[in-house]
Amino acid sequence: MSDERHDDTAALVLFSGGQDSTTCLAWALTRFRRVETLGFSYGQRHVIELDCRAALLDGLASLKPDWAGRLGDHHTLDVPTLGELSETALTRDVAIAIGADGLPNTFVPGRNLVFLTFAAALAYRRGIGHIVAGMCETDYSGYPDCRNDTLQALAKALVLGMARPFELHTPLMWRDKAQTWALAHELGGEPLVDLIREHSHTCYLGERGERHPWGYGCGSCPACVLRARGWEGYLAGSTGSTPASP
Repeated sequence: MSDERHDDTAALVLFSGGQDSTTCLAWALTRFRRVETLGFSYGQRHVIELDCRAALLDGLASLKPDWAGRLGDHHTLDVPTLGELSETALTRDVAIAIGADGLPNTFVPGRNLVFLTFAAALAYRRGIGHIVAGMCETDYSGYPDCRNDTLQALAKALVLGMARPFELHTPLMWRDKAQTWALAHELGGEPLVDLIREHSHTCYLGERGERHPWGYGCGSCPACVLRARGWEGYLAGSTGSTPASP
């Protein structure tokens, strides 16, 4: 696709194979004519998440005929340098703990900034006008690169630096995990919720041996705890007021 073309009906979704990115992909499929996906291999311990994408994509395509027609190309970028620079529990076999700075040692410095910069470069080449990502500062581990202020500042820099009117969408920014489950139900009903439970991967340790009510995982890492808590809230119907869709 020519660099000169800019398609405002197309979106590029950061798609890791996790609960949040799968929900964001479904969100994009309801709004854009063409949707491509981008995943990153950066030496993460839970690299198994990338293997989950194929089943999720097949499942999404089978849920609604129009979704199947909107799914475009799927991309994976290797950024091993990010993992090599990171002495974190997400890229090393060390115990998950809270660091002296108050952040969990699963924080990979600059990860989302790198991901979105590469995404914008790919969107530029593919002529895509919208980028969709699953960052959230409602239910999160305090990562500074998940904050709305950070992402809006980066989005502005990308627009200026590439001279393209990209629009960054973060549909989960103001939703907790219970509301994220509820959004999946709103978008695709129980079939989408079941697809996410069975085939998405969130566990930081890459565990897929034990099946919990909310899906597979170790059950004790921060990602599993958030997912399980959100599932319980979703079942209880205590999702609070549903925010307007971004």
